[in-house]
Amino acid sequence: MKADRATDPRETRLRERLETIRARSEKSTSWRSSTRYLYRLVNKHGFVPVRTRLAREDIAFLAGARDEVIAFADLGIRLLELHRPQEAGGITSDPDSPIQRCRACMWRWPCPTFRAVDDAVDK
Repeated sequence: MKADRATDPRETRLRERLETIRARSEKSTSWRSSTRYLYRLVNKHGFVPVRTRLAREDIAFLAGARDEVIAFADLGIRLLELHRPQEAGGITSDPDSPIQRCRACMWRWPCPTFRAVDDAVDK
């Protein structure tokens, strides 16, 4: 059964897409340090006239960045909708804090999927 799962073409396609996004992102230049300076350049129309040298990797990253960020946000929201806590039932020593399990994977709450999303968002 694991062999079938490893060769699933959907998984392969998704993995390749995510690796492409990661590689493109890693090759592009971070604008984090420049943004403090750019905020001071906003003109009366709310725009910043930018004159800079961009590498091909930067242009490729910027071309798809908006759509990719929206897709990842949607993915995160869908994962959170699937992996939510529910009461596990049974006897507990603390009735005010019942044992909870994930609705999707039935692991004890918080489940590994929720923790992975939480860790990724808090980076």
